[in-house]
Amino acid sequence: MIKDKNYYLAINYDIVLSELTPEDGGGYFAYYQDIDGVMGDGVTKKEAIADVKSAFNCYLDSALKNKDRIPEPDDLRKTKKINISMTADRITNLDVYAKKLNTSRSGLLSILTDKLINHDITINR
Repeated sequence: MIKDKNYYLAINYDIVLSELTPEDGGGYFAYYQDIDGVMGDGVTKKEAIADVKSAFNCYLDSALKNKDRIPEPDDLRKTKKINISMTADRITNLDVYAKKLNTSRSGLLSILTDKLINHDITINR
């Protein structure tokens, strides 16, 4: 999988937002829960979120240029159930191929998804 800037921007990282006390200057403070040092602030919640997203963009540029490890949220690798509809013959064909590869239907779909994302296979329409 190509992990470029677009890949990381598409991840739904958690942003923590808190209100600053008047003693701390007021407004809002925002930071990425999974990325140390990426933070922003603003007078409004919206400004603080925009500021931290801008900081994240700069962080990505630097980290990718330097080939630094970029953390991903822990829950990114958790499995999720999806509901898809296919004709019965397609499901049967999936099961046949999955059995040949000694995997499950879900395993086969995951393999095919990875191949599409990595441009190992293309679909002509």
